[in-house]
Amino acid sequence: MLLIRAIVRPEKSPVVMRDLFNAGFPAVTKLSVFGRGKQRGLKVGNVTYDELPKDLLIIVIHEKDKDFVVETIINAARSESKGQAGDGKIFVTPVEETYTISRAKKD
Repeated sequence: MLLIRAIVRPEKSPVVMRDLFNAGFPAVTKLSVFGRGKQRGLKVGNVTYDELPKDLLIIVIHEKDKDFVVETIINAARSESKGQAGDGKIFVTPVEETYTISRAKKD
């Protein structure tokens, strides 16, 4: 199993979540976060915004679905056809074990 963490623009997270749901991946955890990437924030006039609002979407998937899920997220989260700075980042890490609390046993 793999853990996908996608940091996306807040206005894009409903689109990403809808596309994941329609693709058969309804289980997503969403958190509102603040941060910055390579662009080091945003400068508007004399004001620099060091921390920009983003949404962190977390999903656990089977390894066989990785490429499909990553592509689904990229296509839904990308601004314009080629994307732009600040569109987000996707992190993929292995998951060793999962447990469902209501069943109190290993999945």
